[in-house]
Amino acid sequence: MTGSDIHPTIVALSSAPGKAGVAVIRVSGSRTRFVLETIAGIVPEPRVATLRRLVDAGGETIDSALVLFFAAPASFTGEDVAEFHVHGSRAVLARLLAILTALPEVRLAEAGEFTRRAFEAGKLDLAAVEGLADLIDSETEWQRQQALRQMDGALSGFATSWRHSLIDAMSRLAAELDFSDEGDVSGPLQQQALALAGEVLASLRVALGSFAMGERVREGFVVVLAGPPNAGKSSLLNALARRDVAIVSPIAGTTRDILEVRLDLAGLPVILIDTAGLRDSADPIEVEGVRRARALVARADLVVALRGVDSEPYRVESAAELLQVATKADLPGPVLPGERAVSVKTGAGLTDLLAEIVTRLQRLGSGEPALLTRERHRIAVTDAVAALEQAVTAGHGQGELLAEDIRVAVVALERLVGRIDVEDVLDRLFAGFCIGK
Repeated sequence: MTGSDIHPTIVALSSAPGKAGVAVIRVSGSRTRFVLETIAGIVPEPRVATLRRLVDAGGETIDSALVLFFAAPASFTGEDVAEFHVHGSRAVLARLLAILTALPEVRLAEAGEFTRRAFEAGKLDLAAVEGLADLIDSETEWQRQQALRQMDGALSGFATSWRHSLIDAMSRLAAELDFSDEGDVSGPLQQQALALAGEVLASLRVALGSFAMGERVREGFVVVLAGPPNAGKSSLLNALARRDVAIVSPIAGTTRDILEVRLDLAGLPVILIDTAGLRDSADPIEVEGVRRARALVARADLVVALRGVDSEPYRVESAAELLQVATKADLPGPVLPGERAVSVKTGAGLTDLLAEIVTRLQRLGSGEPALLTRERHRIAVTDAVAALEQAVTAGHGQGELLAEDIRVAVVALERLVGRIDVEDVLDRLFAGFCIGK
């Protein structure tokens, strides 16, 4: 039985919903050829766009469309696939989808079902599927580049190489255990196996070190505006976001909760956060706001520490990268050494401040592109590292135990690309896809 026979034929709008110049409806499954013959009158040559008149059962024209056919297994899902490129009218789409789903053994696709079939057909592994999901969700250039690397198999390639090396190490240990008395088995096989495991361990540690950056690119760099009350944090947030996000008031302590704005700064995904003014207070609501502000400062990638030029010097305590800024530069008052002067009122210094934020974040993101971008990746690689560390540092020299440690590492890497234990991951992942993907 082929993959095309296992699943019902599915159909969905694969382009964005709503009125558009062109929309794409995709069909996948064993009834695809029947669908094409019924609606378009022919099954076009594979991968050749053909202009056809689409008709209903009574011969009435639905629309003129470019029709494409991808024969199994050379398609995205590994099944027969068809695409109808029609005019993006809501009426056309509603009519065509109604006619297609009225055909026998054809139904609407569920969320992510096309991609799930591609995974099950071996067209994509789990890491590549996650890259595809991130590419669809990408909003900035850095996110696009990282997601495209994942979809193109960057992590999958490394995982395959690591796995092959470890399997080679296991085979050497097995040879030493099973055939040590044979004349054609020679050399320190256990040492060779440990050397291979050590090489993989070093590479895994490097990959693990890239996780924080991979997660930041995927989720966004956290930039926190911090400082005492009335330092101009909310005004600066509004100015950088170019819209009124926060309430601005001369009354100290106006901001008590956390305000977030997502920005695209030179291709960098940034979460800009306005926080409560840092001061002692008897107000329980403000105390909670200050506690949250300090917690954000502690985990930020960059803290923009603000102080009005008309106020006393103030130092924000943080282990994160600090950018000192003197606000209200249009008022009389000193700009201290190390501070950048800005005025939201006049706009002075804002362009330079944005450029400096971008420079600081780019410096944080310099180096090799991240391989690990999700918590699931980190956990799998951490498990593999722990197993290999146990193997490499073990002093017992017992081949059976060494082989078991390496086997545990291999299993962890197989989870990484979705060879085993992936059903729960798949259910969550594909639920986040659009219906036509």
